[in-house]
Amino acid sequence: MIYFDNAATSFPKPPQVAQAVAEAIASFGNPSRSAHPYALAAGRAVEYARDEIAAFFHCQADNVAFTKNATEALNIAIQSLEGHIVTTAAEHNSVLRPVHLKDHSVAALDDRGRVTLAAIQKAVRPDTVAVVAGHGSNVTGNVAPLAEIGAFCREKGLLFIVDAAQTAGLLPIDMTELAIDALCFTGHKSLYGLQGTGGICLSSRFRPKALLTGGSGSRSFETVQPSYMPDLLEAGTLNGHGIAGLLAGLGYVKSQGTAALLAQARDQAYRFYQGLRPLAPAGGIITFYGDYEAVIRLPIVTLNIGGLDSGTAAAILAEKYGIAIRAGVHCAPLLHRHFGTEKQGALRFSFSHFNTKEEVDTALAALKEIIKQP
Repeated sequence: MIYFDNAATSFPKPPQVAQAVAEAIASFGNPSRSAHPYALAAGRAVEYARDEIAAFFHCQADNVAFTKNATEALNIAIQSLEGHIVTTAAEHNSVLRPVHLKDHSVAALDDRGRVTLAAIQKAVRPDTVAVVAGHGSNVTGNVAPLAEIGAFCREKGLLFIVDAAQTAGLLPIDMTELAIDALCFTGHKSLYGLQGTGGICLSSRFRPKALLTGGSGSRSFETVQPSYMPDLLEAGTLNGHGIAGLLAGLGYVKSQGTAALLAQARDQAYRFYQGLRPLAPAGGIITFYGDYEAVIRLPIVTLNIGGLDSGTAAAILAEKYGIAIRAGVHCAPLLHRHFGTEKQGALRFSFSHFNTKEEVDTALAALKEIIKQP
């Protein structure tokens, strides 16, 4: 199977990730405050991972809390807000559904599905308390202008919450420079960790409410969750084995360098896009979604083949050609409404540095065969 579904989860994982998880299973107890060697080994791994993540995203280690994914992290941040929220039509349901429960406005996109500062500024009201935006779109590969948005939020005294599910491990993220107050990330995509891992990184300006309460290993006689980080947001036993894998994945990313990983993946995405571009003039059989002229974009190519249902096309690619992609609306309903693809959905090819030119060429040949079919 040729794998082009890295925006959903990265595959394959680096071998050191599997090795780290196997070693953790063989040696970890509960990463709590027990004094025996198994608990200490797990606890050290968790705290080392916390330190490494803090350094990677440029925040204080105590302000890093582990979650099971970016969705949980976003829920923690968004459900803590009181007041009007601005988000964008490019967002994943991990943002849109918790925001829907709040007073909110949605900033419109331009014709290529791009987030702009001007649209966000237009949506801000006197009672706005926060802007919630994705760093990179899981549909178009477009990258939001975080530096501009962050500077605007800081100027207006607004909190800035960022969904980095698609960009953590691919694009450099400096929370201080970008004025980010809550960075929500997942471990199983471009950090090459396991599913069920992720986290939230906070600035000193934002203390969310606890989404869950329970065991923390501290202040056990109190009836409320400890108010200090990270205990505030880490009720219950952490996924120590998964965090060990996440730590190994982060180590792999650092050893390779985000710029190199992105460049290699983008080379394959560009090769794929260029191979289909002659079929996509005005009125052509191929329609692309997103800004493919951007200097910085994610290695994602999303398209449709005429009026062919995206699910049908994806099934043909998988069953006849052994090519794995993602079809449908990608949990991004407002973006698909923007492009008018609510019913058809779209075909998303998302690349990683593990993909090869030969795999790309195989996919190009497969699509051209599908296009020729009556």
